[in-house]
Amino acid sequence: MRATFVAEVNPIKIILFAALLLSPALQNSHATTSVQRDDLNAAHQAYESGEYAKAAQLLQSAAMQNPRDGEIHLFLAKTYYELQQNDAAIVSAEKAVALDPQKSLYHEWLGKAYGEKAGHAGMFSALSLAKKARKEFERAVELDEKNFSAYQALIEFDCSAPGIAGGGEDKARPEIAKLAALDPAEGHYAQGNCRRQKRDFAAAADEFTKALELHPKSVELIYDIGDHAMKHDEPDMLLTVAEQGAHLAPSDPRGLFYRAVAFTLKKERPDESDRLLHEYLQRAPLRSTFPPPWRVHEWLGRLYENQQKTQAAAEEFEASLKLEPKSKYAREALKRLKKG
Repeated sequence: MRATFVAEVNPIKIILFAALLLSPALQNSHATTSVQRDDLNAAHQAYESGEYAKAAQLLQSAAMQNPRDGEIHLFLAKTYYELQQNDAAIVSAEKAVALDPQKSLYHEWLGKAYGEKAGHAGMFSALSLAKKARKEFERAVELDEKNFSAYQALIEFDCSAPGIAGGGEDKARPEIAKLAALDPAEGHYAQGNCRRQKRDFAAAADEFTKALELHPKSVELIYDIGDHAMKHDEPDMLLTVAEQGAHLAPSDPRGLFYRAVAFTLKKERPDESDRLLHEYLQRAPLRSTFPPPWRVHEWLGRLYENQQKTQAAAEEFEASLKLEPKSKYAREALKRLKKG
């Protein structure tokens, strides 16, 4: 499974900010019958619960009945994106753009689909796809300068991608300045993310702190800061992330995870941390912008190791490795426990 969040440094990978899943235009489309609306509602519910194959099947049917409804093609592109069916995601996003080239969100998601495929392609294909991704992000911003997730994607691309792929930090600097003028919190986040791409993690943390002080309006932005704080053992930042995220989106379970991680790093409230992590496992869908189950088992292992529950910790690290064999922390933790 692909990384859940933006990598600390990745010259091709594009930042993943989820846009509104089902737009008002789709919800209120007069072109759909009541039966079709029921199918779309069912697709929405399937997507929310992580049943992407079911959602795709329902949306394929809806697209056949409404081939000129760009919102359905966009929704289908998002669903294929979560299924990691990159070619299908590109085709659906391209259809949405062709139907309404003036929709900023359509161009943003086409850029994300190109970017995701670029991350898994060979060098020459990746370069071509990366250039296409940047072009779509740039067009999305041109169409709507307040499409901040597209702005962030464009800035991250320029901060991380080499010049041969169309990127370059010299391009990112004026973009960050323009974004900061529109929304200072978004600007600080963009600057922090750019520093993160350059592995200047201290500067990144400073900018992320400034962004949080301004109370960002994007829950995806907040929780991406949480990912940085988790990877760099910053529990106080994690608690701020959990608080602000829960305020913006009370039903989003990610706040549970980051609060538990903060307490585990502080070695405080172990019983509450245990409860929060298990609740997150039960509630969170498998989604590219959510901490995956293997990561949760890793933190349960760390929690139990803090409590000297060696057997329980080992079981959690083994569960983490079973889901993600590349987890270096879990592998080293198991070696450490066996030696002990």
